[in-house]
Amino acid sequence: MPHRNKAITKEAQDQLTPMKVLQDFIEGNARFIRDEVHTIDHKALISQTTDGQHPKAIVLSCIDSRVPVELIFDQTIGDVFVARVAGNFENTDILGSMEYSCKVAGSKLVLVLGHESCGAVKAACDHVELGNITSMLNNIQPAVSLSETQIKGKHNSSNNEFLNKTIENNVSLTIKRIREKSPILKEMEENGEIKIIGGVYHISSGKVELL
Repeated sequence: MPHRNKAITKEAQDQLTPMKVLQDFIEGNARFIRDEVHTIDHKALISQTTDGQHPKAIVLSCIDSRVPVELIFDQTIGDVFVARVAGNFENTDILGSMEYSCKVAGSKLVLVLGHESCGAVKAACDHVELGNITSMLNNIQPAVSLSETQIKGKHNSSNNEFLNKTIENNVSLTIKRIREKSPILKEMEENGEIKIIGGVYHISSGKVELL
């Protein structure tokens, strides 16, 4: 198995391109599926990142415990920023975190990662109302509404086709809003400094399918 004992330096980060980072993620996910991930010298990486960090990417993920972001891409200490919220949608704080990651800290990739059987998306599809969850699910409703125009049959979580389309739509609409709400990230993407992409993690197989 490959071994990791060196953290990303500023010099190494500067040599990365958005496509190189994306390819690294694709290859890392393939290793994860094959159960051939890196062995990690955590002590060395902790020591090397004590005074700074130079992550290659930021991932916006759901809070779901079955989606351990660093593990599924075979990444480790110092490799990625991770923002997590149920339903993997953007808000002002997450947009600010993304802008910091890319404009200030030098990350090259923004990945919005949805996942199979997402409980938050299921709840949005079923129009659940409960405390602060109600307000949170409002962020996913645009994806539900779009799916209602695309999928026939029952428009709730019992319809797997409807649910899966809503999971994908939620990722795509989140990316669209990131570009609309963050002129900084939009300009960086247009200049080729970063890439903004989406994907869906399949909890049944471990595979990330890029959209």
